[in-house]
Amino acid sequence: MTEPDRGSGSGSYLDAAATAPLRPEALDAMLRVFTAGQANASSVHSPGFRAREEIEAARARVAAALGARPGDVIFTSGGTEANSLAIVGLSLASPRGRHLVTTAIEHSSVLESCRYLERVFGFELTVLPVDGEGRVGPADLRAALRTDTTLVSVGLANGEVGTVQDVPALAALAREIGAIVHTDAVQAAASLPVSVGAAGAWPGGAVDALTVASHKFGGPQGVGALVARSGLRIEPIIHGGGQERGARSGTENVAGIAGFAAAVSAATAQIGSAALALMESRDALTDRILAEVPGARLTGHPTERLPGHASFTVRGVSGESLLVALDAAGLAVSSGSACAAGKSEPSPVLLALGVSDELAQTAVRFSLAGPLPSETLDRIVRVLRAEVLRGVAG
Repeated sequence: MTEPDRGSGSGSYLDAAATAPLRPEALDAMLRVFTAGQANASSVHSPGFRAREEIEAARARVAAALGARPGDVIFTSGGTEANSLAIVGLSLASPRGRHLVTTAIEHSSVLESCRYLERVFGFELTVLPVDGEGRVGPADLRAALRTDTTLVSVGLANGEVGTVQDVPALAALAREIGAIVHTDAVQAAASLPVSVGAAGAWPGGAVDALTVASHKFGGPQGVGALVARSGLRIEPIIHGGGQERGARSGTENVAGIAGFAAAVSAATAQIGSAALALMESRDALTDRILAEVPGARLTGHPTERLPGHASFTVRGVSGESLLVALDAAGLAVSSGSACAAGKSEPSPVLLALGVSDELAQTAVRFSLAGPLPSETLDRIVRVLRAEVLRGVAG
């Protein structure tokens, strides 16, 4: 019997929302840095200068891909740190008010950072509801905004259900009252055109800061960035030598940053054609599952969603049993956010969409790293259907 292919670069790896397969461009960039020899970018000698040049070249590449200026890019250890730096750092440095607005379906790094400010520094927090498809209502945001609102943070796309928010419209409301606007673009930036630059580009210069993570683009894990417009004051959350324009101290991960920049450049260069291919596979997968798997229901918005993202609840069978069956068939998928893996409670995101506790425990998420081979599509449907029918018979 042939062992199923479990390689993250194959059509059997369907968990790109957790981590995308490493791009060869990123690996080449990291190997180039490692081969040249390790050096501290703060050191005043030739190897140190080369390391600094590597970082600044990477900063320019990331900035260009996101419509920013190089000085806007602050490298971090990943999306979680970048979100924390955005929420805590921008809020504490702002002389305006002590009121935060976010949504019920944000990544835990956003929500927990807001709750930290609420608990330790006395900020007031307004958490906006979402509708049954995961969208934030502009009227709800308008009602929540106050003259002392410090910061509004709305994720561009949700990693569990794939819903994409109308960030330009929401940001316009927040900017009317002078609030700082942040968006967590970690899930969106690798597959949607995202820019903080010229007017008209999506999200069209509407935000003051956004966060991205290397491993969603196919870069190495443990690297990310906060892109914050120049002039914004940021209180650092990691103190020390004053690297990254004083906002994030610590010796830089030169090889990781180089790999990150290479992955961002490679991903954004083909973002349109890649998105179309992913959407075609996503829609084929969704149509087949809804038609052939009893009890399956799509979660999130049916059309305003990430190109390669398809998430479902499947009534009558546990999500854990589905994951085990799919994994046994060589198919790597998840039940939702990898950051919440191992927790027994139902997903707060699904509960916010109005899904019952019981049904939320049946969730399964497919996030495609590339076009889906027809054989893999057939195998997914076959495994899901067999597991559901087995549950019914039992």
